[in-house]
Amino acid sequence: TKTVTKLCFYLFLPNSGLCYKSIQHSCLRNAYSVTLRVLMYLALWTVILFTVSGNSLVIIAIAHFKQLHTPTNYLTLSLAVADFLLGGFVMPPSVIRTVEKCWYFGDFFCKFHSSIDLLLCTTSILHLFFISIDRYYAICHPLTYKSKFTIVFTKKMIFICWSLAAIYGFGMIFTGYNIKANEDIFDVNNNCVGGCIIIQSEISIIFISIISFYIPGSVMVMIYLKIYLVAMKQVKSLRQTNEAHRNEVSRKRETKAAKTLAIVVGTFLFCWSPFFLCYVIIPFIKFSVPLLLLQFLFWFSYTNSTFNPFIYAFFYKWFRKALKLIILGQIFKSNSYMLSKEFCFRFTEHIPQQHWVRSNLMQFKCSPSDCGVFFAPL
Repeated sequence: TKTVTKLCFYLFLPNSGLCYKSIQHSCLRNAYSVTLRVLMYLALWTVILFTVSGNSLVIIAIAHFKQLHTPTNYLTLSLAVADFLLGGFVMPPSVIRTVEKCWYFGDFFCKFHSSIDLLLCTTSILHLFFISIDRYYAICHPLTYKSKFTIVFTKKMIFICWSLAAIYGFGMIFTGYNIKANEDIFDVNNNCVGGCIIIQSEISIIFISIISFYIPGSVMVMIYLKIYLVAMKQVKSLRQTNEAHRNEVSRKRETKAAKTLAIVVGTFLFCWSPFFLCYVIIPFIKFSVPLLLLQFLFWFSYTNSTFNPFIYAFFYKWFRKALKLIILGQIFKSNSYMLSKEFCFRFTEHIPQQHWVRSNLMQFKCSPSDCGVFFAPL
């Protein structure tokens, strides 16, 4: 209670010049005006609210409804967990640090928070990367997809995502590798009470930028471009085999394919590119980038976790159906874990039979459990 009271006192303190007025060696506190701080709090907490609520709905939907227990959706579930934790446990302390320009939670929690931050952001990006690989095989190699991408294989991918991110996040911060050869800069920014600024060495910045963004981002662009080309090829084949529905089906499928791929790749690049473009040049300009700019870009990259549930879940009919049942409280009824079979048939009425294999719905008419496919159809 004492800690909370002291924290509230400092939050609403005017621009005092120090993070802790009564403590020696306190960091300087060049706070924003009260009006600007209120606006910043409203904006950043809105981001947190949408991030937590959106991803929590995805988690409940996939965990509750058995028809959504597919390999791809397990990846989506793990992604939603990472984004939920980012919004629920990483963003709130970051809000205070961003707005108040001070850290009120101690040195150890500074390192722990920074490690979790790096872990969850990296995990989120790696999940998007593996989802793109999953969709590539589902669309471009449909005959071998189910035999390769089993639930066991998907769990291995999830384990790799979290393990690599954990090694990077905690290993980088707690071993001090991130400040190697930059100890003097680190001391200037953190050798006072109330400071928590993560400094990275030139090698670690370049390495992490390449591994965390540039390689996954480039591969995602190439994969989704390939998926788009295959989808367009399928549209052309439908025009030849289903002349009666050519205008309606082809146009709808082509439009949806273009929109889906543009949103998936575009949002990822839109949110993360500004930060990593700035991040990778920081060591070459002697860390002279304004802190406010870095904070803005980092919060902008956070919003990718806010958009993910809308792109990877709400965009598809099955999740909209599941979310409707959740909001109406239908999930508390007996046998609510099974989505209606009738909805499955209505959902696929417009899908030509020739396309069931390519959309991973080959066995749909025989087994309603196959209808919970995350990305089908394009």
